[in-house]
Amino acid sequence: MKKAIIILSGGMDSGVLLADYTNRMQILQCIFFDYGSKHNHSEKLCAKKLAKTYEAKLSVIELPFISEHFDSSLLKSSNKDIPEGHYQSKTMKSTVVPFRNGIMLSIAAGFAESANADIVLIGSHAGDHAIYPDCRPEFTRAFSDAVIAGTYNNIKIYAPYSNLTKLQIAERGRTLDFSFEDTWSCYKGENLHCGVCGTCVERKEALGYTKGTDPTEYKS
Repeated sequence: MKKAIIILSGGMDSGVLLADYTNRMQILQCIFFDYGSKHNHSEKLCAKKLAKTYEAKLSVIELPFISEHFDSSLLKSSNKDIPEGHYQSKTMKSTVVPFRNGIMLSIAAGFAESANADIVLIGSHAGDHAIYPDCRPEFTRAFSDAVIAGTYNNIKIYAPYSNLTKLQIAERGRTLDFSFEDTWSCYKGENLHCGVCGTCVERKEALGYTKGTDPTEYKS
């Protein structure tokens, strides 16, 4: 059985990924990155809950330099508001944290090498591609090649959901009896999901809010 490190954000994608691969690979460690986003606190609570549910170890790694030096409306240090509306809207580009996945994957690769793991799992999905350059399959393939070349264990980066939509991930989660209420999506980081930011809209569509199958409590 392959040994894996998984980047666990506490969101739907990485949560279902953990549930999906718990019995396919030996999950040595989950890693949560606190990089100063507005919703990191809510994500962290969910990541801890998910790790406990699936009996996985969780390490929290803080990346304060991102909030200090990078520009994104997603960061607490920003004076920009989180845009509302559909995820595909051009305004959502403001939520891009430059090269976030590249940074996280680099750290996870070093972590994996130290833990004698074979693979780093990440939950990038098809809906991310239009907005986030470092979620695209061509990025993941190229980055994996670089990590293979740069590690003794030839660590591979694997994003098995990169061609799946959020709806397909939700359907996969339901086949696994996954508890979506234990995940966080909203970028605003308030006490409840706002219901109107891009990630909330996408979550509503994937989980069937209009059909009454979405367990999430929204402000609106």
